[in-house]
Amino acid sequence: MLRRLIARVFWTFSRWTLASEPAPTRPTVLIGAPHTSNWDFVLMLGIAWRLGIEVHWLGKKSLFRGWRGPLMRRLGGIPVDREDPARVVGEVVAQVNAGTVFGLVVTPDGTRGGNTYWKSGFYRIARETGMPVTLGFVDRTTMTTGLGPTFDLTGDVAADMDRIRVFYADKAGVRPERRTEPRLREERPEITPGL
Repeated sequence: MLRRLIARVFWTFSRWTLASEPAPTRPTVLIGAPHTSNWDFVLMLGIAWRLGIEVHWLGKKSLFRGWRGPLMRRLGGIPVDREDPARVVGEVVAQVNAGTVFGLVVTPDGTRGGNTYWKSGFYRIARETGMPVTLGFVDRTTMTTGLGPTFDLTGDVAADMDRIRVFYADKAGVRPERRTEPRLREERPEITPGL
């Protein structure tokens, strides 16, 4: 109740407009892109709290040290130990099996730009758990943010990423110069005509 009230006040006074499809009705991997600023976190909470979505997000273990740990966990954070990444999938599967409806927020374009490829963890988690993906977005050119479509991945990485690329083609992020084109290393290399 308090979160919804905070979100309502936020969206009333924000320069940003919430332009969203309805909240997913089953557990989903919620892609947050383009991830170009720390403001993305605030906007993500505003979206989730306004739409009543329980969100969890993956963060490096160092973010959960000391006094920040309880706060980060309260905001839905799940610490990721890069030496034991399978544990995260296990925790997500346990929540899916418990019947909890939630969004697992993943920012696959890495830490705010400078990357050639998206990280494929979101894809592997969605495929291994059977969860769909929901395309969350931030677009400075229109000052809108929200959720796009929710759909199941097919396992055809190139085709799935083509669908994701089409959606994000006109989304700029808070800092457009840091945007990373949606592509995974696991995609089939494109064949250049004439070669």
